[in-house]
Amino acid sequence: MTEIRRHFHEDLVDLHRDVGRLAALASESIQAATAAVLDFDLTGAQAVVDNDVLLDELTHDMEERVLLLLARQQPMAKDLRELVTTLRVIHELERIGDLMVNVAKATRRLFPSPLEPRLRGLLDRMREQATLQLRVASEAFAARDPARARALDDMDDVMDDLQKELFRAIFELGARDEAAVASAVQIALVGRYFERVADHAVNIGDRVTYMVTGEAPETSTG
Repeated sequence: MTEIRRHFHEDLVDLHRDVGRLAALASESIQAATAAVLDFDLTGAQAVVDNDVLLDELTHDMEERVLLLLARQQPMAKDLRELVTTLRVIHELERIGDLMVNVAKATRRLFPSPLEPRLRGLLDRMREQATLQLRVASEAFAARDPARARALDDMDDVMDDLQKELFRAIFELGARDEAAVASAVQIALVGRYFERVADHAVNIGDRVTYMVTGEAPETSTG
């Protein structure tokens, strides 16, 4: 292996390690944002907003490193797929952080009305499912495992069902006044944010399949 190629592969290893760091930060954001909204922890909600800068900074740093490698190395075939996939994956992870900022901000809009126990339970289950799908997506990327990546499509059905159950619970509780309507809307949006996190995990899985096999991913869910 030439010196240039050796450095290139070392840089790839560093990038993939930092993908794991970014995924860990996104997972921490899911936990913190959910805790804030369930417990009406306004201080915790602000911490989620403030800490999102760490995800943004790491994302931008990694983007610059990928672009430098593309410009300097002019990689072909598999190496090119690895770099393109890394760019897409870090974008998906950064968006998960943004969604959790939205969840944290919903804490302020819901405060101080307490959440009904059924809604609390459903949101916590959505947190668990979002965390699980993110973990599987991250593991699939780290292990270059397309089988695990493809499993995310089926796992996403669980999140879709949870979102439907949350909507049913909101409608069944009813909204008797303007404040209750506003709270119902915010809770529905929080559920939507969790569902979008799961979608981003599926997108990562699609990118992993492309990286390993060269099989073009289906249209991402955005």
